Amino acid sequence: MARRTVNCCLVGLSPLLFFAIGSAVAAPITFNTALPVAKEEFLFRQQFINMQSGDDPSGAQRDRSENMSATTLAYGINNRLALFGVLPYRDIDLSMDMGSGKVSRSNSGLGDISVFARYIFQQNNQAGRTLRLAAFAGLKAPTGEDEASDSIGTLPPPLQLGSGSWDAFGGLVVTRQTLDYQLDAQLSYRINNEANHFEAGNVLRLDASLQKRIWPRELGSGVPGFVYAVLELNATSQEKNALNGTNDNNSGGTRILLAPGLQYVTRRWIAETAVQFPVSQNLNGTALELDTIARAGIRFNF
Repeated sequence: MARRTVNCCLVGLSPLLFFAIGSAVAAPITFNTALPVAKEEFLFRQQFINMQSGDDPSGAQRDRSENMSATTLAYGINNRLALFGVLPYRDIDLSMDMGSGKVSRSNSGLGDISVFARYIFQQNNQAGRTLRLAAFAGLKAPTGEDEASDSIGTLPPPLQLGSGSWDAFGGLVVTRQTLDYQLDAQLSYRINNEANHFEAGNVLRLDASLQKRIWPRELGSGVPGFVYAVLELNATSQEKNALNGTNDNNSGGTRILLAPGLQYVTRRWIAETAVQFPVSQNLNGTALELDTIARAGIRFNF
């Protein structure tokens, strides 16, 4: 059963990682913001993610790595309502000791597409600062291959490009923005459904982010862009996976990640990077532990 453990609380939440605003300002790198997408404007975002999981308490020497390229397109219906679509391309490798020797298996291609809406239901604007509250909700559609196989047989869920299920997610996000810094916090929940006799555990997630302007120190005319230091905290709690209706006791648990990062912000585009490190992992049984998640991305408003 341990071989079917998958980091759904991290990979599966990818649609929650790609958000935008109208005129570009600092924003969280790993989760949502409550700032708006400008009315009748588009946002394009490309983010590259590398995730490594190799600390295996089972003794099977499992090592899973994934490179993901996530493409996001957003549109502002008005200054409160925005629509988002996210399509990932995934390249996954898994190696483990099968008893007769170490075996490597891999898979790559388009993953499951996600669509969601975000609505700002409360805003308080003052000189040099704003406070906004927003809600979001969406669906993940089973567009990725979920029954791929190789010469050994059907690939396990951690190697499938899609889950095969329709999954729902939603949550609340708050943003406090000033001229010098921005604070964001998000609470979200994801419901994962069964497909191919496998059901990933539902995920509760809490995130927080601080973005602090470090250059220029003083605001003035003629500055082409701004540099922000970013520090984010991501806490996830995932229920156990189920196979054929039976809980996998070697899956699920809680993780707390810390993510330092940098952003370069101009009026119409942002470049950013961050690395997530686990500071706490309280997982069930022999669930595979996370090593790091590295992110780099760029986004444009038009």
